[in-house]
Amino acid sequence: MESLTTAADPLAGYERTRSVLFASPRGTLLTRGRSTIAGGELATLADRLPALLGQSGGLAAGAISFDGTAHLLVPSESAWSAPLPAAAPPVPSGRWWRRQTPAPAAYMRAVRLALAELEAGNLDKVVLARTLELRSDEPISLRHLLRPLLGHGYSFATPLPGGSTLAGASPELLVARHGRQVLSNPLAGSAERSADPVEDARRAAALLESAKDLHEHRLVVEAVTERLRRYCDDLDVPKAPQLTSTATMWHLSTKITGILRDPATSVLTLAAALHPTPAVCGTPQAAARRVIGELEAVERGFYSGLAGWCDAAGDGEWAVAIRCCEVHEHTVRLFAGAGIVAGSVPERELAETTSKFRTVLDALGAGNDALD
Repeated sequence: MESLTTAADPLAGYERTRSVLFASPRGTLLTRGRSTIAGGELATLADRLPALLGQSGGLAAGAISFDGTAHLLVPSESAWSAPLPAAAPPVPSGRWWRRQTPAPAAYMRAVRLALAELEAGNLDKVVLARTLELRSDEPISLRHLLRPLLGHGYSFATPLPGGSTLAGASPELLVARHGRQVLSNPLAGSAERSADPVEDARRAAALLESAKDLHEHRLVVEAVTERLRRYCDDLDVPKAPQLTSTATMWHLSTKITGILRDPATSVLTLAAALHPTPAVCGTPQAAARRVIGELEAVERGFYSGLAGWCDAAGDGEWAVAIRCCEVHEHTVRLFAGAGIVAGSVPERELAETTSKFRTVLDALGAGNDALD
């Protein structure tokens, strides 16, 4: 495999249909050229990847859908560069035509139906998502969208089937493997940030003491811990979550670390064991999937799936595909979800999803009127 020349501009050489961009605190990956692994299932990907990579000793990068279907590229060229500096300011955009699916009232009705399922004892948590579709008369510039996202958590852009692009900046790491070291950083429990520093601090403190949010977070951590114990020794699970933040949200966060029992275990094996966690699906998983299928108004596709990379040695990083959108030539479809547990209030869950749209809306320079 040839290496791209590392440039000061992380988007130098980026090609919309032939590149994957994945930036994490460890560094920035840019690929170009491809042969596509189409239609493969995550459950078997670790076993199939060595043959797909062949003798190149390279890597595969791309996205995995919520339902576990992979769409990865094996590039002819790739380059790593240093972690990215602070993000660039957004480019102001023109007028957008917009549509929310479902409409806010319908989303709150779905939350109430989900709460009825919880009260009946059918499940402990379910995540319900909604979308915001924006349309512009002008072609959408992926470079203008990506620059403000770079440097925030795990930012990514990867081609999807049909010619669209999955782009976003996720705060949540499903799993990373580097040698025998394993890291997972589940997030669950959220609060909108405030421009007022005093109010912002109050909201953060309230989140850290919220029985409802701590319960939601504990469900996710317990599930991730149980699944990682199958593969890891010396698993370190903090007793209590910490606060982490993005520009728009506070989150409860737990960093789980471990040492692989078998050094041959691929990061894709770990990803298959973990995905989807209760942070994006719910628990019990089968019941949550049923409720999602009955109550969500749109197909998730690659939203709440994974974006990342894996190399021939089994190392890699896979972020949860949240705070993201699918970009077509003239349209952007944004996704956001909220975890519904006992004590959830429909109006608050709607407000949470609206706040989560902000990551991409701000990067687009779309402004407040995009949600009018």
